[in-house]
Amino acid sequence: MVTYNHLPVYKSSYVLLVAFFRSTKDFSRDYKYTLGQSIKQETIEMITGIYRANSSYSKKEIIQSAREKVEVIRLFLRLFKDLRQISLKKFVALNEKIESVSKQLFAWQKATLPTYEVGKVGQKAGR
Repeated sequence: MVTYNHLPVYKSSYVLLVAFFRSTKDFSRDYKYTLGQSIKQETIEMITGIYRANSSYSKKEIIQSAREKVEVIRLFLRLFKDLRQISLKKFVALNEKIESVSKQLFAWQKATLPTYEVGKVGQKAGR
């Protein structure tokens, strides 16, 4: 087992967290202590999930939870842009980091599933 801090997805997530800490310090007071704190907390919980998944035998649910956190983070980021708390340039840069983490989590989840379940990952219910 690779230690969690050597995992590429952990490194990418940590870079994202640092970027959020740097970005939220420039938010207006109304958003810094509400939405800014929330996105940092979601990112910390996502990184914690990555650590837990790496050290767990049953990774499926933990990775899925981390992927859900990514979508919440993506929602917060869009809200920041719409509320004009970050520039379009910063939005694009942060969104690329989020997309990188999302793809890595998806690949990790896909790699941990049995062969017969691989086709089900990413599909919506009812298809």
